[in-house]
Amino acid sequence: MSQHKINVAIVGLGFGKEFIPIYQRHPATNMYAICQRTQERLDEVGDQHGVGRRYTSFDELIRDPDLDAVHINSPIHLHAPQSIAALEAGKHVACTVPAATTIDECRAIARAAQAAGKNYMMMETAIYTREFLFIRELRDTGKLGRIQFMRGCHQQEMAGWPGYWEGLPPMHYATHAVSPCLALVNGEAEHVSCYGSGRIADRLAAKYGSPFAVESALFKVRGQPLAFEVTRSLFETARQYLESFDVYADKVSFEWTQIEGEEPILHVGEQPGRVPVPDYARLLPEPVQRFTTKGVYDAEHAHLSFIQGGGHGGSHPHLVHEFVSSIVEGRPSFPDLYQSLNWTCAGICAHESAMRGGEIVRLPEFP
Repeated sequence: MSQHKINVAIVGLGFGKEFIPIYQRHPATNMYAICQRTQERLDEVGDQHGVGRRYTSFDELIRDPDLDAVHINSPIHLHAPQSIAALEAGKHVACTVPAATTIDECRAIARAAQAAGKNYMMMETAIYTREFLFIRELRDTGKLGRIQFMRGCHQQEMAGWPGYWEGLPPMHYATHAVSPCLALVNGEAEHVSCYGSGRIADRLAAKYGSPFAVESALFKVRGQPLAFEVTRSLFETARQYLESFDVYADKVSFEWTQIEGEEPILHVGEQPGRVPVPDYARLLPEPVQRFTTKGVYDAEHAHLSFIQGGGHGGSHPHLVHEFVSSIVEGRPSFPDLYQSLNWTCAGICAHESAMRGGEIVRLPEFP
């Protein structure tokens, strides 16, 4: 790639529009184009943010020779086909979670990225939240000590979301809970045993053939003496939104707050205490630092995922910066292709295990 700014296109302008001002202000990117099937919506967002190049056709967008990278925020069933098509067109790809909905799609993404020699990064918010960055700092400074166990939990009521979400198997959208456990130990999931619990309405269960209200899994980390637990719910389970990560180590343990707005707890030995989590805007270029503590939109206009997720912990500019930096520096992103696919397959295989009554399912390995 030449030394010009990276020309980025955003695909999907629901959640995707949250990223437009970040790319506009990042010193290494040009917010080159936006893509949305509905012309009215496309023009509304384009006019609002001053993005002149607009596409209603994804296929036409990725044929643009001046386009360097795409950031995909489409409905989940389009993530894999659009990622594969963009990679085959020679574009770097960032894609919101999950990367795919089947193992075969994950394999196809791997083949396309390998053949293209382009970066693929799943834009996983959970590993760039201020809470995760705080725990990572404890790890890197030795304050955490030897990690003994981890737990991820993501409980969210998806009633009222677009129809393709209805009845989705809970673990098919598990990356927010899986990823921090694996990212902290630089590991991959090797195998899983998962149980389904409870039932959702028949009209919901009929969509994907998944009856469970809650799925709870135990994963083994490949090549490490570690396991971690993940719990997911999507429908008909009473709970305030919770996207949490607990880590237990021999020196210090971290437990996520149970109620939004409270401070998390650090256990030093057997002594607990609440701790304020700092912001990590200092890790970013100055022009995009503001986006760690303030959303792009006010509460009235923000995307529902941003509101429910408490602003995704200030992760959005960190994600953009990592994706862009990996391209500029000619290195794999974090997460890279293989981590992205392993974290996605973890949930797919967990649901498969639940449908088999908790049978152990091994995850595929990607070279």
